Amino acid sequence: MDIFALFTTRVTEALLADHPELGADLLSRVVVEPPRDPAHGDLSTNAAMVVAKPLGKNPREVAAALVERFKADSDVTSVEVAGPGFINFRLATPILHKVLKAIGEQKDAYGKSNLGKGERVNVEYVSANPTGPMHVGHTRGAVFGDALASLMAYSGYDVTREYYINDTGGQTIILGQSALLRYREALGETIEIPSGFYPGDYLIPVGKALAAEYGASLLEKPEQEAVLIAREAALAEMMELIKSDLAQLNIHHDVFFSERTLHGQGGDIQTTLDWLREEGMVYQGLLEAPKGKTPDDWEEREQTLFRAKDFGDDTDRALVKSDGSYTYFAADIAYHRNKYLRGFKHMVNVLGADHSGYVKRLQAAVKAVSQGEADIDVRICQLVRLLKNGEPFKMSKRSGDLVLLSDVVEEVGADATRFMLLFRRNDASMDFDFAVVKEQTRDNPVFYVQYAHARACSIFRTAERDVPGLDFSAPALANAEVELLTSAADLELIRLLAAWPRTVSAAAVAHEPHRIAFYVHELAAAFHGFWAKGKDDHSLRFVNAADPKLTLARLALVDAVRQVIRNGLGILGVSAPEELS
Repeated sequence: MDIFALFTTRVTEALLADHPELGADLLSRVVVEPPRDPAHGDLSTNAAMVVAKPLGKNPREVAAALVERFKADSDVTSVEVAGPGFINFRLATPILHKVLKAIGEQKDAYGKSNLGKGERVNVEYVSANPTGPMHVGHTRGAVFGDALASLMAYSGYDVTREYYINDTGGQTIILGQSALLRYREALGETIEIPSGFYPGDYLIPVGKALAAEYGASLLEKPEQEAVLIAREAALAEMMELIKSDLAQLNIHHDVFFSERTLHGQGGDIQTTLDWLREEGMVYQGLLEAPKGKTPDDWEEREQTLFRAKDFGDDTDRALVKSDGSYTYFAADIAYHRNKYLRGFKHMVNVLGADHSGYVKRLQAAVKAVSQGEADIDVRICQLVRLLKNGEPFKMSKRSGDLVLLSDVVEEVGADATRFMLLFRRNDASMDFDFAVVKEQTRDNPVFYVQYAHARACSIFRTAERDVPGLDFSAPALANAEVELLTSAADLELIRLLAAWPRTVSAAAVAHEPHRIAFYVHELAAAFHGFWAKGKDDHSLRFVNAADPKLTLARLALVDAVRQVIRNGLGILGVSAPEELS
């Protein structure tokens, strides 16, 4: 039961009753949401201001007419016009009790919706170069993308989780050269790893595996051939390592797409370029020097260019390098055309902070290859500063000085890692403080939320002990007299529970899973606050042996809180423990 959706329907129906000429597009702009100041009521709508101008009326005049209609609504205790034409509603207690009943009936489904209407969405995230294990710099995007995919699936989208494997280009050759050195080491040679190679110990097993399979025979092959053999072995091992690292955070992709499939004769890049030429989107021309480049360090030459400016980019983009090979952007265009041809009209790419300049060019690419049918949202995850002893770690995959994803998970656990990385907007930089994450206090957000769920479970154990014989099975809770819950504390908590479906929908539309983390933290705080009030006011205790009916009603409220916290943590990929040690 979504009271915001319910009243949106009632408001639009009221508008149409007076003004049947209003169109669906206009009415789609009508929203019902919580007022900025809770003192103004439970719900607020902009309806009068949306339709006033097309109707040629003053917004307050339209609002006053709507107010008169809602005065007869039994679910409303008061309705009034505010400011330039907002309408504020105060809800009657019985409809709040209906919300509580609905949570008990819908359980895991409470908050789920058909917002997405089954539309296919491709969420591409992580896509780290397979040249080593996952480090903490990859972790935020991995967690964000996974939670966003879960959020959209929860909201009725058909979601595909995709990983783009950058398995071509210069960095993979360096990986092969580095692995070949480890192969020589496995054969007994003393090696020195040159600057620019990958020195991490994670390549030692690759070298040993090559030695076991090939013996010394790779030494007899031309170096280029040996490097390619070593590269293939290293890439396969690194992808298995990456999948294993991600599994520690319960992250699993549906599709692993190899960049290599886009290259080669007849590959998707050439096919895409041919199609772009046919459509007039590619031309031979000169690019201006990028900002900061001088005539001395910029070679002006005729290039194969994509008309990116026609699709909203700042400049046209080169597709072929001076040596005849394709640019990274040419592969990007082909890859996103491939997504579109696979049936995805909605795409989300999760990229690191160093890719902020890619947003407009990717949007231009998707608009071009789909001829305006598809859209893409590029979400940038800002840097995470990992603190230890007050000093940030420095990370460099090539130097071997890594702070691994597995190190973080081993230190604080998957739940804390996921929740803390989601407890902030993805586009804001953040500090990950080990000291805070490991505390069992209210200052630790993940502990605070999980403790609320555990406390709710504990209250049921207390009821079993203090009110022997009380039936609080699921059918009994469904029939509890929740009408007994009339205190300000009861109703405040129910109002917050009622906001859950709207919170989920708004988060899904905005592609902002941090809203879910914020909500469950707010709900946990309200629940802990209610529990604390019961220590001073016995009438607010969740378990009261002298009043079994009120106890059962309160247990229905506790069960609803427990359920919604579990639903929220499920979207975030965080467990909801029944006990905390």
